[in-house]
Amino acid sequence: MAREFRAAPGARSGDWTALELFAAKGYDDTTLEEIAAAAGVSQRTLFNYFRNKEDLALNGLSEQGELIAARLAERPADEDPWTSLRAAFQVLEESDVTAERRLEMITLLFGNESLRAGHAEKQARWQGLFAPLIEPGLPDSDHRALQARAIAAAAITCLQAATEEWLSLGGQADTFDLYDGAVQAIRRPASQPDNKMT
Repeated sequence: MAREFRAAPGARSGDWTALELFAAKGYDDTTLEEIAAAAGVSQRTLFNYFRNKEDLALNGLSEQGELIAARLAERPADEDPWTSLRAAFQVLEESDVTAERRLEMITLLFGNESLRAGHAEKQARWQGLFAPLIEPGLPDSDHRALQARAIAAAAITCLQAATEEWLSLGGQADTFDLYDGAVQAIRRPASQPDNKMT
């Protein structure tokens, strides 16, 4: 994970500055020199914190995972893990980013092949943060660790699916309504085949 980056006084942080420039100019057409200048730092300073443009664009996902994990750790020990995860995911809605800016950023992340892959990879790493917090609340079992990892992975996939659907709808939907629909789809028992002769 990148170290905390502090831009020059009066300037936006490096990752936010990068996202703004990427949204305005396009990911491929934005240079690190431009990002450094907008953040009020030298390129050398920027490279002390981020290896490349992809690191800058995806840096916020690592912080998001830690925020979700912290919120998850605060949930009641006897609460259903799916309920706890949904409540913890709500931290993503508590930023001061406008819906329009969020749509721009997600469009950027999902519209570039390398960023999309990096986005999925970083979200997959959230599983390692969430599973140890889920496991103690599950019934005793030889497979409890596996079950915790499976629940974490499934919840993250549901969040990803909901985000992609939200993007396809142009941001004109509630992300957590979409998330709830995704969770219901995987938790609902499979319908039984109709064995009646017709």
